[in-house]
Amino acid sequence: MAGPFCCMLLGDMGADVIKVETPGVGDQTRKSMGFRLKGADSGGFLALNRNKRSVEIDLKNPAGLEAFYALVKDADVLVENNRPGVAARLKIDYATLRAINPRLVYASISGFGQTGPWAKRPGLDLIAQAMTGVMSVMGHPDQAPVKASVPIADLGAGLFAAYGILSAVIGRDLTGEGQFIDASLFETAMGLSVWESAEYWGTGEVPVPIGSANRMSAPYQAVRASDRYFVIGAANPKLWAALCGVVDRADLLEDPRFTDNVLRIRNREVLIVELEREFARRTAAEWVDALLAAGVPAAPIYNYAEALSSEQAVARNMVLKIQHPVEGETKALGFPVKLSGTPQQVRHPAPLLGQHTDEILGEIGMSPQAIDALRQAGAFGSVRVDTAAAT
Repeated sequence: MAGPFCCMLLGDMGADVIKVETPGVGDQTRKSMGFRLKGADSGGFLALNRNKRSVEIDLKNPAGLEAFYALVKDADVLVENNRPGVAARLKIDYATLRAINPRLVYASISGFGQTGPWAKRPGLDLIAQAMTGVMSVMGHPDQAPVKASVPIADLGAGLFAAYGILSAVIGRDLTGEGQFIDASLFETAMGLSVWESAEYWGTGEVPVPIGSANRMSAPYQAVRASDRYFVIGAANPKLWAALCGVVDRADLLEDPRFTDNVLRIRNREVLIVELEREFARRTAAEWVDALLAAGVPAAPIYNYAEALSSEQAVARNMVLKIQHPVEGETKALGFPVKLSGTPQQVRHPAPLLGQHTDEILGEIGMSPQAIDALRQAGAFGSVRVDTAAAT
């Protein structure tokens, strides 16, 4: 997911993203997930590949490599998401491509980075969460290990790579030269472990799972009302006092176990017992309304059906409708950052495999005869894509 997510973000911001895919096979996420829509591509592929165009190129074929080098010659950025060593074997590594285009910003995203004793290990989001400590603090004490269901290492690596790419593009404006960017799932998951590393270095104690609670303040977690759970975040003395007022427990302010944040964290379990005794008197919705009225952060816990249809998601355009040449109207997540002067747009739906091969090669100056010659040499596989019909 990391490379496709990174390039989708760049495409959303206006980059012309060309997705280079293996002829007849394509990105493996075209076949992922346990459900299909109308066409051959999965919902997961559609979710990660808007604002891209697809070309089929066989990088193991000399003619295919020739076509790829032609694309690289005037490209601004290349992103590859393979295990270290694969790009060199394919002759598309940074050293090779830099000789063709010194201005190229080349980003490699891998499981563990390009160096170190674990560099050649297979890298998945699950593996990164396991080997960075993230899984060790997920869930509740004395339960089986769990991972963050949202793939934070995969998607976070895509975010960090995009951040590195944009920084390098700015740097190229000053130096005239591109550079190599080395991003990894491992360093992403570790880099996001801000509170956990601070706790370990500050106390010498290894962090443990604490459920929905927070390591830096209490109460700051899910609590149970008469009908369901909801969340509260009384993260400073003012909010703590307001919370005690809402639940009519002024005595908690004087309780020696809870007089400051350090003590409330230390005595979190008994504190939540005291609060849930009061919360059991009313519904979650009633408590959320009362707490918000008092200025205390509180919220219901939504499932995805509720979250995606919420008035805030609607107001912030977080559900987009995109027309796809096979699927028809599809839904996609909206842009998570809004730009006032150059707002993001959906210019392309997720592409069909090889949909834009002839179109893109024509744009870089290849004649139809030259493209056909490369095709006859096996550069793009054996099947010609009907781009007019696909478009």
